[in-house]
Amino acid sequence: MKTTALIAEDEALLAANLQAELLRLWPDLEIVASVGDGETATEQALSLQPDILFLDIRMPGMTGLECAEALTEDWPEDGKRFPLIVFVTAYDQYALQAFERSAFDYVLKPVQTERLAKTCARLQERLQDRKPPQAAAASLNTVVDQMRELLAAGQPEPSRRTPAAAPLRVIQASAGNTITMVPIDDILFFEAADKYIRVVTAEREHLIRLSLRELLPQLDPQRFWQIHRGAVVRCEAIETAQRDEAGKLTLTLRGNPSRLVVSRLYAHLFRGM
Repeated sequence: MKTTALIAEDEALLAANLQAELLRLWPDLEIVASVGDGETATEQALSLQPDILFLDIRMPGMTGLECAEALTEDWPEDGKRFPLIVFVTAYDQYALQAFERSAFDYVLKPVQTERLAKTCARLQERLQDRKPPQAAAASLNTVVDQMRELLAAGQPEPSRRTPAAAPLRVIQASAGNTITMVPIDDILFFEAADKYIRVVTAEREHLIRLSLRELLPQLDPQRFWQIHRGAVVRCEAIETAQRDEAGKLTLTLRGNPSRLVVSRLYAHLFRGM
């Protein structure tokens, strides 16, 4: 069977050049899709389950890192092995130190033939050494650990959270001509919903036009924990964290019937004392 790959690059000329270079260096490689944004890349990767992903770091909407994060969260337990990932980036060597510390490979823009040839050789070697299908779950756990380190380490897209100088104490939620002042202590969780965030309290919920990426730096990270790429929960509101037979964690909350699923990337937050 041919090795399959997916390219996610929003600049059409760069995507075409990368595909042409790959096929010249690796004639047996089959490019199953070439897309221009992170959301489509995530959908196609989950559907096609290629062996390799070439992800541009900066794309419209979801970045390459966020795409990889989403895949580690949503990759089916009974699916193929998690794909090898190569990040395509214009960042300098200092910013790339985080990639050097992980198993993820990278190539710099504009793509140089010599560097891409080394990447192809590494990929071919790693594909030969990959574990049998029954070890896929353990392999994915390793990828999750590396992805978490990459997101927290010094990567170009700032995912590491530091306490805000003055964390938010109130959320101003507007609806029509009314602005509701929601004390931060009343909020159970935030959940991304299209271009809005659901702000959920025990009594009701509000919508604010903001992204989680913009909101997170304004929250106290000791109190508000990200448990999924689209969900942040106030830790004092958590009543239980229940793990099922497959290892999936689900949270129950005090004073609210909602049940929140914890992604693989953030499961390490919940350990018994």
